[in-house]
Amino acid sequence: MNQAAIKLTLKDYTSNQEVRWCPGCGDYAILKTIQKLMPELDRPKENHVFISGIGCASRFPYYMNTYGFHTIHGRAPPIATGVKLANPDLDVWVITGDGDGFSIGGNHMLHVLRRNVDLQILLFNNEIYGLTKGQYSPTSRAGTRSPSSPEGSIDFPLAPCEVALGSGGTFIARSIDTEAKHLSAVVRRAYDHKGASFVEILQNCPIYNDGIFEQVKDKKISADFKVELEHGEPLIFGKERDKGIRLNRQNLSLEVIDLNSDDADEALIHDETNKVLAQMLATMSAPELPVAVGVIYREDRTTYDDASRQQVTVARDAKASLQTLLHSGHTWVVD
Repeated sequence: MNQAAIKLTLKDYTSNQEVRWCPGCGDYAILKTIQKLMPELDRPKENHVFISGIGCASRFPYYMNTYGFHTIHGRAPPIATGVKLANPDLDVWVITGDGDGFSIGGNHMLHVLRRNVDLQILLFNNEIYGLTKGQYSPTSRAGTRSPSSPEGSIDFPLAPCEVALGSGGTFIARSIDTEAKHLSAVVRRAYDHKGASFVEILQNCPIYNDGIFEQVKDKKISADFKVELEHGEPLIFGKERDKGIRLNRQNLSLEVIDLNSDDADEALIHDETNKVLAQMLATMSAPELPVAVGVIYREDRTTYDDASRQQVTVARDAKASLQTLLHSGHTWVVD
């Protein structure tokens, strides 16, 4: 892996383009966090490429002073796959949103995750279509009123991390736009993972869906509505750190317990390699259960790009003759 010849700073990753999002948009916070993180990765700017689809978040490549590609709606994953296959030394980042990534791009997201292409996928989830003026999205909650659902959405929303797990993702995590320290640490873990890293970022849209994540963002109350995951540590949360999460063994579901009671020792220990636990954590939602933030799941698996290159190498090294094949008759056998 190439290292940067000189120590880079946030300024080196800031482009000369005017950042044009709505005032108060969570995308500003995410952009600044990523720009601050990049120098810590100790790679030349030329080794990074940011690829996006269509949506508010998809303006991201313009603001990063790296290589970038603003592509078409929902198609960032396959284009990023091609970039990684052709340029294995590049660090390839996919920037997408809940509409771009899970509506028109849902099919491509599924396959890039199951193939385990070595990419970092950052999905900005604001539970609304912002660029096209506020229609409900695949992650919008039932009852959401919008120009396309004036009486309230009747769709059941999907949970991005749950879908990513079901697609065979090998690294699934969640963070929050304005939690810079937490977001930076999660994205760094995603970068260090070998394979497809999927990070859902809860992001506020102040124009069309303002305050939708207020329970997990408002510092006065957020401790009671989110649990920060740490591998090997108990699932504890609450302003007083007096609540835990345990498994109800009768119905195999998660429930909140009072740590001041006799049940305190039943709090689950987070194991980010446990897929069954990850599936339950990925779907937790307030107010019944806290929202899980941090690394939900990870596993080591051969990447699609490594397997592809290995296959090509074997084929190139094989002693074969096209001339012999063409003159071998009307049929042939492939061993």
